[in-house]
Amino acid sequence: MAVLFPLLAVLIWAANTVVSKAAAGVFDPAAISFYRWLVAAVVLTPLLARPLWRRRAELRPHLPHLAVLSLLGMVMYQCLAYYAAHSTTATNMGVICALIPLLGLLLNGVVFRQRIAPAAMLGVALSLAGVLYLLGHGDPASLLAGGINRGDALMLIGSASYALYGILYKRWAPPFGQWLNLYTQVLLAVAMLTPLAASADSLAIPAAGIPLVLFAGIASSILAAYFWMRGLQQLGSERTAIFMNLLPLFTALIASLLLGETIHAYHWLGGGLILLGVSLTQGALAPLSRRWRPAAQST
Repeated sequence: MAVLFPLLAVLIWAANTVVSKAAAGVFDPAAISFYRWLVAAVVLTPLLARPLWRRRAELRPHLPHLAVLSLLGMVMYQCLAYYAAHSTTATNMGVICALIPLLGLLLNGVVFRQRIAPAAMLGVALSLAGVLYLLGHGDPASLLAGGINRGDALMLIGSASYALYGILYKRWAPPFGQWLNLYTQVLLAVAMLTPLAASADSLAIPAAGIPLVLFAGIASSILAAYFWMRGLQQLGSERTAIFMNLLPLFTALIASLLLGETIHAYHWLGGGLILLGVSLTQGALAPLSRRWRPAAQST
């Protein structure tokens, strides 16, 4: 089933959110941002370097689009998450990522003039209510008094960049297959992150950081990214992005198991609103996605 692709991606990314928080005490954020994609490049190069080289002439006209996608989805979103982990919790990071569907719908509606079904907006509103309830620990009004901290702000910027990534990936539809598209974006991310890595206080990889880098570089950067791109192509950016609403729920459960974080009543209530919003929006977007998909595939 097509829905399994984004579901698996979000489950891996939820685990990686906890890994990102753990990495905050081990790595300079610039270092792990670079190593994550370097590991992915090393793993993929023996399999994909030759096919990519054979198609280099076809690839050249698409490089600007692929560079923008890499910047939005692999550099900004992932890198900002590592910086955010130094000043916010893993649970907050997961919750803010759940705003990606709302941001995607708003960008599609405002920038690309795509019609938004009322039922879809209702679903997103319910999901957003669940997110705010979680962020406010059961009191959303407290967010107005306390404001948003630096880490949360960074995650918000990163989430907006990933929402735009999903929209542009579907619209541009790079014609090289999932693995070559992914590999090209990984190489571009390594190139873009090299200057940032040079600014790190330390590039050392401590023993405790090895499993963190391997998980981020293989499971999160390769497997999850591949699953997500498959979801974008088969379901469309709006329906795929809705699965991000499940990220705070998965993150809270994993953080509870691995970091000992307590799950409170507001987690369950907020999570219930999120799941209800997912169901409503999925149902509302399904007919629209079927009507729109043939035109998208022909571009």
